[in-house]
Amino acid sequence: MEIDAELRRQITVSLLAAAVFVAGLVAIGVTFDGSSLPESGAIALVGLLTGFVLLMALVGAYLIRSKDSDD
Repeated sequence: MEIDAELRRQITVSLLAAAVFVAGLVAIGVTFDGSSLPESGAIALVGLLTGFVLLMALVGAYLIRSKDSDD
């Protein structure tokens, strides 16, 4: 299977979005000590998860649009 430019772009954008999520998890863990999660930490975690879902939706829409404009 050959990896063309479009597939490389999709992989790169998706990996960057996932890296942002992992960095957010690390930041929340460091900020709230990681041993126990207080209420504000739980809200931050829910916000991060919500943001990640929205980010992936936007990434998907961007990738579909960029593919359509190439055709």
